[in-house]
Amino acid sequence: MTSTSVSDHHKITRPNMVAVGTIVWLSSELMFFAALFAMYFTTRAVQGPKIWLESTEMLNIPFAAFNTTVLVLSSVTCQFGVFAAERYQSRREGSLINIKSWGMREWFALTFLMGGFFVAGQIYEYAHLVAEGLALSTNAYSSVFYIATGFHGLHVTGGLIAFLIVMIRVAKARRFTQGQATTAIVVSYYWHFVDVVWIALFSAIYLIK
Repeated sequence: MTSTSVSDHHKITRPNMVAVGTIVWLSSELMFFAALFAMYFTTRAVQGPKIWLESTEMLNIPFAAFNTTVLVLSSVTCQFGVFAAERYQSRREGSLINIKSWGMREWFALTFLMGGFFVAGQIYEYAHLVAEGLALSTNAYSSVFYIATGFHGLHVTGGLIAFLIVMIRVAKARRFTQGQATTAIVVSYYWHFVDVVWIALFSAIYLIK
């Protein structure tokens, strides 16, 4: 009786071949961002510190730090969604204000909102910098700044689309399956990856002047 119950309701473990494929793909993405970092520091070395000092003075570091904090915390909410997926809880089992009863959908929805806030904050920052005279073609710094942060923003947007697809599929499904749980876990890998990359970008662009 006990063994049957365990086999029927076994806990989800991290995916095997799917995980390997995802890690290989993320490794290629890591090489892409490594190239962006190389471009940033190479351009900085060639152009000299003067352009960098003048341009970085336009950056709103407190706002960027707050936006970064929101993105980093979204990794925490994403992981809570993964924990819910691992125990096959797709939706909340109680009141919405009772966070302990939340399922994967609620945690992923919150992660989606936080990621959307980050992207909106990045667009707001771009608009502010352009108004201040720092556009894409203004100088070497602005070019590498927009290219590096812009590509990351596109990756975050891709993650938001993935969250949306997962939540829609789960909402339409009659029951929460192991395949859906595995998909949620894989999406979390990607989200944690873009968060870590942004921490590195934030340090390089905003903190190291």
